[in-house]
Amino acid sequence: MSTPSTSWPPLPLADWADTLATLHMWTQIVGKIRLAQTPLVNHWWNVPLYLTARGLTTTAMPYEERSFQIDFDFLDHQLIIRCSDGAERKLALEPRSVAAFYREVMRLLDELGIQVKIWPVPVELEHPIPFEQDEQHASYDAAAAHRFWRSLTLMAPVLESFRSEFIGKCSPVHFFWGSFDLAVTRFSGRTAPPREGADSITREAYSHEVISHGFWPGGNGQEAAFYAYTAPAPAGFADVPVQPKEAFYSTELGEFLLPYEAVRTSPDPAAALRQFLQSTYEAGATLGHWERTALERQPA
Repeated sequence: MSTPSTSWPPLPLADWADTLATLHMWTQIVGKIRLAQTPLVNHWWNVPLYLTARGLTTTAMPYEERSFQIDFDFLDHQLIIRCSDGAERKLALEPRSVAAFYREVMRLLDELGIQVKIWPVPVELEHPIPFEQDEQHASYDAAAAHRFWRSLTLMAPVLESFRSEFIGKCSPVHFFWGSFDLAVTRFSGRTAPPREGADSITREAYSHEVISHGFWPGGNGQEAAFYAYTAPAPAGFADVPVQPKEAFYSTELGEFLLPYEAVRTSPDPAAALRQFLQSTYEAGATLGHWERTALERQPA
């Protein structure tokens, strides 16, 4: 019997760890192209990818008198580069090394007359391998990639609805290719104390007080989970009881976690995720003395 399209798909790490690692590097290549072609927006909001009805996209990026965008299509399993003058190139998403993927993407851009220079080294990894040298990551399980994208399409409306109830400064729901997570971040409106020893990227990302929520599909032996953190974290934040009961505070990561599997197998996954988002937000905002009456509105 086929799985209903409304069911949240299973994402056990063991089933797609190699594909996840390879896809992470592929999205970093495409994401770095977006980074190179767009002006800095506060907190690096110019760099993420965005969810589409078929996969992930850079959205349109300027290039001289044209614009172009790069899409991951997880239905037909293609990378598609489209230009505003109608030109188009496609690359099959299939098992190939990061090095081969990098060469092919740059070759297709060159065919389209687009010259983009990126720093060809992945970020937010302990032991990064330059793209052109990475023959280690070369897996692509189309069914697993589709399940991952499908899970994003089911959680994104919950995150979007949650976002709509905040009238203060708030990020879009966007996909960060560096950390490989879908995220939405609320802001108190106040600046945050400088982080000791922070690099320029971190200083920009956390220049203001935030409460951030998102989903990480796992890696390095850790299973997929939703997360919530407040930065800077107010006193007592780790000790607040939150919902649903499967949620817990990770002292190692300094954030609340809710296993994806607990959400997926609950009677109402969207409601379980909503509980987590709301209860962890209320914990951070209340303890952090956010001006909640000025920042929130009741759902329509």
